[in-house]
Amino acid sequence: MASSGPLRALETDDRIETSFKKTNVYKTYLKDEHIAISSKDGAVTLSGGVYNETHKPMAQATAEALPGVTSVDNRIEIKGDRPTAYSDTWISMKVKTALVFHRNVNAQKTEVYVKDGIVTLKGVAANQAQKDLTAEFAKDVGGVKGVNNEMTVAANPETPSETMGENIDDASITAQVKMTLLLHGSTSVLRTKVETNDGVVTLAGQARNAAEKDLVTDINGVKSVVNNMTIEGSEKE
Repeated sequence: MASSGPLRALETDDRIETSFKKTNVYKTYLKDEHIAISSKDGAVTLSGGVYNETHKPMAQATAEALPGVTSVDNRIEIKGDRPTAYSDTWISMKVKTALVFHRNVNAQKTEVYVKDGIVTLKGVAANQAQKDLTAEFAKDVGGVKGVNNEMTVAANPETPSETMGENIDDASITAQVKMTLLLHGSTSVLRTKVETNDGVVTLAGQARNAAEKDLVTDINGVKSVVNNMTIEGSEKE
């Protein structure tokens, strides 16, 4: 009986390490990177290296959302040449990453070009709504000065898939929501608490405006949003 506590802790640590590599985020975005995870009494250490700098906070957000995790020490290193913050290459990477998380746009069919902070979108949208939404998401990414939307609309308009990612695990949904808040210039992940239970996302904290409150409803896997956020300054009105 005396050893039941340590055994449970060991089982929890094993489950955390296994669960991390079973998440949708890991299998979709991180599996080709060199990331190692270890857990001791729920305290997780991430190590290794990534070539895409957005994958470092993505791995941390995923690990933090796993049941039983008490803390995350992120020691992941970024390999290769790191683009200068707010450079055209940096902005392009951020826009492409931001689009990937949204269910009602098609990141694979969207080409992103950046010059002097101005984003040009090309490719094919399923319909006009998808074209407009792609531009809106791109426009809100930190560092973007403007968007030229040169996407074409498919000859036979389609309705964007509503079922994409419905079975995504809760940790991955939480991570995607946090990454969206991190990438978009009008939002603040530091002021937003995110929890997910069976695809239902609960938000708490302060939003700068109403648009920020609605941003996460389009994230892959989100079934509904319980929005407990307050709008900054609303208490004065």
